[in-house]
Amino acid sequence: MLRKYIQGSLAATLLFTAQAQAASYGENLEGFAYPWPLQHSDFTSQQQTLRMGYMDIKPQNANGKTVVLLHGKNFCAATWEGTIRALSEKGYRVVAPDQIGFCTSTKPKSYQYSFQQLAENTHRLLETLGVDRAIVMGHSTGGMLATRYALMYPEQTEKLVMVNPIGLEDWKAKGVPWRSVDEWYKRELKTSAESIKAYEQKTYYMGRWKPEYDKWVDMLAGMNNGPGKANVAWNSALIYDMIATQPVVYEFPHLKVPTTLFIGTGDTTAPGSDTAPDAVKKAVGNYQELGKAAAKAIPNATLIEFDGMGHAPQMEAPEKFHALLLEALAK
Repeated sequence: MLRKYIQGSLAATLLFTAQAQAASYGENLEGFAYPWPLQHSDFTSQQQTLRMGYMDIKPQNANGKTVVLLHGKNFCAATWEGTIRALSEKGYRVVAPDQIGFCTSTKPKSYQYSFQQLAENTHRLLETLGVDRAIVMGHSTGGMLATRYALMYPEQTEKLVMVNPIGLEDWKAKGVPWRSVDEWYKRELKTSAESIKAYEQKTYYMGRWKPEYDKWVDMLAGMNNGPGKANVAWNSALIYDMIATQPVVYEFPHLKVPTTLFIGTGDTTAPGSDTAPDAVKKAVGNYQELGKAAAKAIPNATLIEFDGMGHAPQMEAPEKFHALLLEALAK
């Protein structure tokens, strides 16, 4: 019985590896199917024409409110699929963009990445779509962006929701070594299906894994190993530099909108900490403490914790997460 179990597990792992290695998508994720029609918005930024991919899902029975979903570093608009369904069923219009440098959007050869720039790009898209005010919800790196958006556009932000946001601490101030863009680039060129799954399984899902996670690994691995691999890696390197050098934690007290934090307490995400001394590694990425500290720093903040869960509670425990999300939005 044990031998059959081991053989079955090994076969499943080999099958996943072969499928992920075989996947190959375009530089802007061409070939990967999004769960709703993918639309595009063209605009000029930093003296170049860029294209932003997004989904705009309008519910059958609208409640008059719009939620903007901002993805994380290793995620895309498509990975919000479960959350989009839950929100749409309750009457929310949902706008889910891919930020410049990510997924279905343009990956410029050169771009001065900043959270302010990405917030402005998002605001421009919402203006184009006629969205004057929205609930802004960000996961992971999207939480840093959502924070910046709420700081820049408080009148257009009805509520701020963050799901295991990174940026709840200043890693470099805690001793995480600086890494050059060239060093980030070399690391990103080595990205593979195996490395993505190993990292996500450890950090996002606390060592657990479900078959439904495989397609998101396939999505990232296919883009990172497709014909546009070099440019995908270069933009990823530029974005990591932005994440590492542009903390938002010091500005939490300046937020003026009602804020809800959803925190998987087992999360240990801390970008760049893989090169840090052991003592620093132990000191960063402690979401058991970071969530509580952020809730204290942010005026009018509500903290909802998911004990023992990792970086993506909306994917790890979707029914529980979405029930609590809808309850929080209704207040």
